[in-house]
Amino acid sequence: MSESQTRAMTSGTAPASGSRTGDLFVGGRWQGPEDGRYVPAVSPVTGAEIGTIAQGTRADAGAAVRHARDAFGGWAATNVFERAAALRRIGEACRLRRDELARALTLDQGKPFHTEAVQEVDDMIGYWLDAAEDVIRFGGEIAPTRLPGARAFVERRPLGVVGLITPWNWPYTMPVQVIAPALAAGNTVVWVPAPSTSLCSAVLMDCLAESDLPAGAVNFVPGEGAVVGDEIAGHPGVAAVAFIGSTTTGLRVARRAAGKVQLIEMGNNGPLVVMADADIERAVAGAVAGAFLCAGQSCTAAERILVHRAVHADFVAALADRVVSEVVLGDPFDPGTTMGPLNNGDVADKMSRHVADAVEHGADIVTGGSADPARPTPYYWQPTVVDNVARDALVAREETFGPIAPITPIRSLEDAITLTDDLPYGLMAAIYTRDPATGLRYSDSVRAAWVNINESTNYFESHLPFGGGAGSLSGVGKVGGRYALEALTQTKVVILNGL
Repeated sequence: MSESQTRAMTSGTAPASGSRTGDLFVGGRWQGPEDGRYVPAVSPVTGAEIGTIAQGTRADAGAAVRHARDAFGGWAATNVFERAAALRRIGEACRLRRDELARALTLDQGKPFHTEAVQEVDDMIGYWLDAAEDVIRFGGEIAPTRLPGARAFVERRPLGVVGLITPWNWPYTMPVQVIAPALAAGNTVVWVPAPSTSLCSAVLMDCLAESDLPAGAVNFVPGEGAVVGDEIAGHPGVAAVAFIGSTTTGLRVARRAAGKVQLIEMGNNGPLVVMADADIERAVAGAVAGAFLCAGQSCTAAERILVHRAVHADFVAALADRVVSEVVLGDPFDPGTTMGPLNNGDVADKMSRHVADAVEHGADIVTGGSADPARPTPYYWQPTVVDNVARDALVAREETFGPIAPITPIRSLEDAITLTDDLPYGLMAAIYTRDPATGLRYSDSVRAAWVNINESTNYFESHLPFGGGAGSLSGVGKVGGRYALEALTQTKVVILNGL
């Protein structure tokens, strides 16, 4: 990125139309796409063009894989302490550009600068440092062997080239939760960012580019998912494919990557359950955090809120009061704003469809229910609470991915368990109850691979295993701490005889 473009991103103003702010990074250098094609990057915050993004081709993606393969042998042979030191350098580069990264994130993605963007940058920096610490404590074992006096070593070895395709809702933390452990383990990476947040992703890639990694260790190929993402997923030079995004796209990527190691995180509609004995104030706080963080654009959002009839009226009233008083939609650079615009038109259109469908199925709009026409783009959707949502409404069965709290009354814990597993997802669920036995019974009974008891659906800790439950459409494999290192390495057995 040029100095003028960097100043524009840092100040929060848009660079001149046509300025190239998002090239490819392949083989250790920034370069334009093979066919010279760029598209505008338009901010959901202002509607203004804030740069242009290179559109990589299949040839560009193939070249990135070749560079990653060329770099693999040397990087894999690097001492693990040297790899850990490299991750710390990247973390420090990100720390020094913290404000720039956060402002780029707000302009490109839309999340509030003060309450969310800075926090995502800080979390991302922590991921680099965590991976550096995790890998120096990650090893194999000495296993038994029948050979007298011999030793059997079970080693952990890198996979090779990891192809990574990432989403737009968390453009920093989600890529780094794969890139950091992949590099730590000795793999090389080809990263395809989401098209609608490729501009801020390029700023993050620039932090890696200035951190003295070997040429080809990490390559950055923005472009259309159906082109560069598809090429990476199916390329014979790619050993493992990591994908984070929608179920529809994830299944397509998984089919394309058949035969490779896969780390796939897809959709969810895991509920937040409120039982009759719940602490209502605590449950309301959890619902607000679950439904409106990142404007609801989270795979762990509280996209269904199942409330016991005994406390239903009290919960709805308390939730509506808190949403009106505490969830502030506005300019994401304003310190008073807690929720910014949606990222793109597809999500805004889905919100409109799901709200309308819920009303057609008999639901009541308690607050919100439409975009704010006074805002500079049509993506500023009001925080919305919808009550008495039918179980067959779209919002109750699909991933809305917007700022909506859809409430469905239930009669019992059994009702909650049945509704939770009525959908094919299994990523995250939550339950509020004062009875530990009730919480554990719910956790033991549902498919979700992560269940929070008296915590929001959006609460997780990055060192713990995160990913879809078996038999669900929420994905395969786990990220988080040593679990990501396990997913991105393979075992190798070496028997030493003749002692």
